[in-house]
Amino acid sequence: MDLNTVRLVYFSPTCTTKRVLEGIAQGMHAQTVSHFDLTPPQAQAIPFAPGDTTVVLIGAPVYGGRLPQIAVERLNRLQGYGLPAALVVVYGNRAFEDALLELKDLAEARGFTPIAGAAFIGEHSYSTDTMPIAPGRPDAADLKEAVAFGQQVREKVMQFPSAHVPALHVPGNFPYKEWRPAAENPPTPTTIADLCTLCGDCAAVCPTAAITVRDAVLTDAHACIVCCACIRACPTGARVMEDPRVLRSAMWLHKDYSARKEPEVYV
Repeated sequence: MDLNTVRLVYFSPTCTTKRVLEGIAQGMHAQTVSHFDLTPPQAQAIPFAPGDTTVVLIGAPVYGGRLPQIAVERLNRLQGYGLPAALVVVYGNRAFEDALLELKDLAEARGFTPIAGAAFIGEHSYSTDTMPIAPGRPDAADLKEAVAFGQQVREKVMQFPSAHVPALHVPGNFPYKEWRPAAENPPTPTTIADLCTLCGDCAAVCPTAAITVRDAVLTDAHACIVCCACIRACPTGARVMEDPRVLRSAMWLHKDYSARKEPEVYV
């Protein structure tokens, strides 16, 4: 197994999952780290091939205790060829519920050999300055834990060839938590026209191509996954979330889930 090469595969609209995987890769002391970002709408299948000897880190955010459906669709383009994979989910300080188990099952179905799993905390996509939810996470302490987890992954790969890795057990229930049906009028960020410069940064970061910028910013509500990447990317603060359903959820998370949670690892 080539421990000098690590491939990072992730769906990460607000880059929190990406940052965690980069910390894990740092702990693996790899000389070559390749990024395969499944976030953009035009993301292509990852070029793994029979005979590859790399180690793979696969990461995704948690939406309501599950993997985002769009992330599942893009991860299902992968073919693992038995490659060892460390699996990571990143959640907004409430709970990761069935997401890590779902990622493990998906990785196995796509031909990877899960060797380790972890759940890290990232700043919630609904977090704002006035209603912070895990602000600044992953922070320095989280990234230190990510580096330590990477060291554990490296040691396990050295200890066990892929064909002899013990079965990985992670928390979660099957059947997975049921997805709630989409609302007839699904929530989406809106644009304050007086602040908008039509720069297009919001459209550039949208993982589902839900945003079109012409004489105004238009959003396809049925394509929007409410990742809020557009809000984070907007340089003038013109992109905002005003939907009362989302604001109620943000207040609930801010009030009831403010106590700091720590990363959990399974090796």
